[in-house]
Amino acid sequence: MSKPRITGKVLSANIDALSWQDAISRIQGWASRRESRYVCITNVHSVVTTGQDSAFREVVADCDMATPDGAPVAWMLRRLGYSGQERINGPDLMWKYCEQASLSGESIFLYGGTPDAVAILQPKLLTAFPGLKIAGAISPPFRALTAEEDAADVECINASGAGTVWVSLGCPKQEKWMAAHRGRVNAVMIGVGAAFDYHAGTIQRAPIWMQRNGLEWLYRLLSEPGRLWKRYLVTNTLFILGAIKQLVFARAHQG
Repeated sequence: MSKPRITGKVLSANIDALSWQDAISRIQGWASRRESRYVCITNVHSVVTTGQDSAFREVVADCDMATPDGAPVAWMLRRLGYSGQERINGPDLMWKYCEQASLSGESIFLYGGTPDAVAILQPKLLTAFPGLKIAGAISPPFRALTAEEDAADVECINASGAGTVWVSLGCPKQEKWMAAHRGRVNAVMIGVGAAFDYHAGTIQRAPIWMQRNGLEWLYRLLSEPGRLWKRYLVTNTLFILGAIKQLVFARAHQG
């Protein structure tokens, strides 16, 4: 029997307080029953966006699980009383889950990413996890799909029998796609951002020491400053200001 859901509010987003094993077990349970669910991997950018985009805020609020990605999000949960909360990020969740799926016989589906990344990713996953069953992969065009194209993708995913669909469309597109397809896709959808590129090696991930010290954002910023400076510098500042306000208010309220 799965544990009851426990969440903490970080700025405008409700984030699940849970362990790695809790997260994987919950997804496995849903997948085994082919339940239509979706999981948001919620980092600083996602949390701040919930305060700026009401549609995105509803998507995150209505998800079946929101894991604390990003060291600051996990830190906030610890400050709010959920001691020992770890960062549960998309690339690592996908990797750990594929390992479990290779042992249990559950098949997975890949949705998103570029055609090149998906082509490289599949043999890499199968090499790392020889028993893994990849039921299918779709790299949709960057533009909006027609209703017919979307229906064909849904039919393909459902016909594959996959228990989980790993969605790599980027935030907030992937979260909105998952929310729109709950009830249509008969599997657990997990939005994992750039995980396909990381595991395929088409984008280099930060060294382990930077990941462990909450500096993965800095590595990405230095790698792509022109594209990411606003997301990280502006968004991180907004998160810090919001976190200070929330913690000061909580302390004053307790006093």
